[in-house]
Amino acid sequence: MTAVFIAIEGGDGAGKSTQAKLLADELRTRGHEVLITREPGGSPIAEKIRHVVLDVANLGLNERAEALLFAASRAEHVASTIRPALELGTIVISDRYMDSSIAYQGIARGLGLEHIRDLNLWATNNLVPDLTIILDVDAEHGLNRVADPNRIEEESTEFHSVVRDAFLELAKLDPDRYLIVSANQQANEIAETIFKRVLSLGI
Repeated sequence: MTAVFIAIEGGDGAGKSTQAKLLADELRTRGHEVLITREPGGSPIAEKIRHVVLDVANLGLNERAEALLFAASRAEHVASTIRPALELGTIVISDRYMDSSIAYQGIARGLGLEHIRDLNLWATNNLVPDLTIILDVDAEHGLNRVADPNRIEEESTEFHSVVRDAFLELAKLDPDRYLIVSANQQANEIAETIFKRVLSLGI
């Protein structure tokens, strides 16, 4: 079996978890072993860090501490969940990965694209997805879909607009590794576009 690592990125409310499930279901019908995971989280320790970094009770968390917590969660997630699955030939689909840190902390928080990219490459021992899917959604529209906002989702619409632009700019830096899909379409239309691109990976 072919081990492939796919990350699904985008603003809050873009429908990432829905598309991860639809893609996994389609791949499983074709006989592939698939693991869906998420960030922050994806392993017992990483889930504990998720609770800290997203809890609305922790408003005012220092932005550098925030970036380090996300990187720590990702390091544990990769070591405990993603790499072992890939080594078994599993297709791994992650709801968010390091581009989220680059967009949210590196660019929207102003900590620096290169600093956050390098931090997360170090944390993951340079594990980069084979394909990163950006579900593009207007910030206000996406936030309106969020029923119970966490600490990050409660940031201003302006903040989330910067995040949206950041994702699109990241995709321009390495277009062969990214797919941008409008999240304003029906879920099945989005899923069809994604699956066609995934098949091009040789799965």
